[in-house]
Amino acid sequence: MIHFAVFETAIGCAGLAWGEHGLVGVHLPERDPDVARRSFQRRFPGAVEAAAPEALAPVIAGIAALMRGEKADLTGAELDLGRVPAFNAQVYEIARRIPPGETLTYGEIAVQLGDKLLARDVGAALGQNPWPIVVPCHRVTAAGGKLGGFSARGGARTKLKLLALEGAPAAAQAELFG
Repeated sequence: MIHFAVFETAIGCAGLAWGEHGLVGVHLPERDPDVARRSFQRRFPGAVEAAAPEALAPVIAGIAALMRGEKADLTGAELDLGRVPAFNAQVYEIARRIPPGETLTYGEIAVQLGDKLLARDVGAALGQNPWPIVVPCHRVTAAGGKLGGFSARGGARTKLKLLALEGAPAAAQAELFG
């Protein structure tokens, strides 16, 4: 059975969904907590809202810290990687090692996977990331200093906002708060 919890952060209500093998989903902060609830119920039919288990307290605290602009390490969060294709899992493992405030390009991840021609596949895998923030797909940019895509609500603007919260140089590409 899948459970989920919604919690407050400095920029809105985020959420986590989990099953017996770890996290199955993360929802980026929203103003309306019901948006996260509906998203989990759509993604995981029959999911039940519950208090997060104590084992997830560090993940919730880490997400909240990142949303306050603090550095946090979420690499210890247990993910249910059995729910994603093996290639995507490899991409997510590399992306999880990118520290807050830093970025890699799609091509750099492709090279780490052994073939620079996999850059588009890396982008496609990140576009399917069920664990945004925990798997920091916002820290992956296009070549030549370009931002690249972002499939979450708000698109590139959301990506820039997350990078700005972390103090990443890539966030200087646009005026976010003007």
